Amino acid sequence: MEQQLPEQRTTATFGGSELIARGVGPVLQKFDGVRTIAVLRGGGLGDLMFAMPAIDALAAAYPQADITLLGAPAHRVLLEGRPGSVLKVEVLPFAQGVREGTSGNTDDDAAELDRFFDRLGGTFDLAVQLHGGGRYSNPFLLKLKAPHTVGTRTPDAEPLDRTLPYIYSQHEVFRFLEVAGLAGAYPTTLEPQIEVTDQEHDGGQRWLTGGNELLVIHPGATDPRRRWPTSSFAAIGHRAAEDGCRVLVVGDESDVGAAADIVRLANHTAVSSVAGELSLSELVGLLSAATVMVGNDSGPRHLAQAVGTPTVGIYWVGNVINAGAIGRMLHRVRMAWVTHCPVCGRDVTQVGWTSERCEHDDSLVAAIQPDDVYADVRELMATSLLLRGR
Repeated sequence: MEQQLPEQRTTATFGGSELIARGVGPVLQKFDGVRTIAVLRGGGLGDLMFAMPAIDALAAAYPQADITLLGAPAHRVLLEGRPGSVLKVEVLPFAQGVREGTSGNTDDDAAELDRFFDRLGGTFDLAVQLHGGGRYSNPFLLKLKAPHTVGTRTPDAEPLDRTLPYIYSQHEVFRFLEVAGLAGAYPTTLEPQIEVTDQEHDGGQRWLTGGNELLVIHPGATDPRRRWPTSSFAAIGHRAAEDGCRVLVVGDESDVGAAADIVRLANHTAVSSVAGELSLSELVGLLSAATVMVGNDSGPRHLAQAVGTPTVGIYWVGNVINAGAIGRMLHRVRMAWVTHCPVCGRDVTQVGWTSERCEHDDSLVAAIQPDDVYADVRELMATSLLLRGR
């Protein structure tokens, strides 16, 4: 049944639209005749996880509409065929500020862009921009020629039908829920939720041996400054193994070296690595089976949260604002209160991914103590086992 809007309405207006309620921000009137929705959200797994509550809100507000995610190849692998709000994933072509290629844009990229818009232009009733401040993503979205458009906007970005200011220091989940509100969608969830398939669940169970608790570690992060030292992860792995846990280190091909260091430094037969060995579906199953997951501010940590596994996140304090777990019953955040580069002393609190920074990649989170992280691990293991009835 279609969600009904409240009968009581305020007399305020927002961008020419009547303000009828509040969600995270204003919830405006829904658009009429929406049967197809495009959601633009490129980037990594974590970026997608932040957008999921907004996508769920749109699905609830427009139950007759089909939602297509314009996203990354990994998004298609994760979502297509999985129960949820997204019906289809269209992989974005390479385009500046939307999906970057390894060597920049080329004539072939331009031709692919033309084919993309020739195929999809005019096929959506509503286009939703959940991809940054809009300098590049808003012009991209407008080429879809949707009758209705909503999203965020920096002062230099092209306007959409309904926009809200892009203020960098805001939690991404709440930012995107505000955008959904511009389209008349109320929040239905405040955290990303990914349904684990039966096949993934069964695959994850094979990692549980002898009734041992399972700790999963992920040492990677796109920004090297967000990475906790491998020696610190190894200390967690060793202590967990000594306490009777099985410990698995996960990651993609770029994490294989760090995972090997952790296994070597942990120096325990119960600590091993599967980095670079798992498909995305297998990773979902493993994370769903884990008792607790420890990781940097990265896609696998956000994915673990989305499948319902307790997590301990290692964060630079500035990233907590945008990406930290909201609840504390199942998730803990360990923050490094660092404001200057440990090498040159330059201020690292500059706003936004495009802001200039020094050339140093030294960890901003190295001072976080393994003892504190492991205390969180033990508490969450007790909570996890209690919730699972063990």
